[in-house]
Amino acid sequence: MNNYCFTLDLIDDPALIEEYEAWHRNVWPEVMANIRAAGIEAMEIYRYGNRLMMIIQVNTEYSAERKNELDLANEKVQEWEQLMWTYQKPVPGAKPGEKWVQMKKIFEL
Repeated sequence: MNNYCFTLDLIDDPALIEEYEAWHRNVWPEVMANIRAAGIEAMEIYRYGNRLMMIIQVNTEYSAERKNELDLANEKVQEWEQLMWTYQKPVPGAKPGEKWVQMKKIFEL
């Protein structure tokens, strides 16, 4: 299995950050099913201040393109993503409309 790491920022407002975390304690089942259908076996999100880091562990069926296709075809996932934009903002250097930006692995032990 491969691991990938992504980053994203939250709007720097403690109340909004708490709401964002609350949503992630109860992610919608349709969103969870879509994540799994894309070949993601495990996912973790960490926060420091308003900066997020997400690590995904994927199987051989995973591709970013397929994940994007599944996301776009799923109405509930699109609703979730729109809701999450209430709390999120792109990291510096992200392309227009880009949320989670894949990080470059520079070290492994």
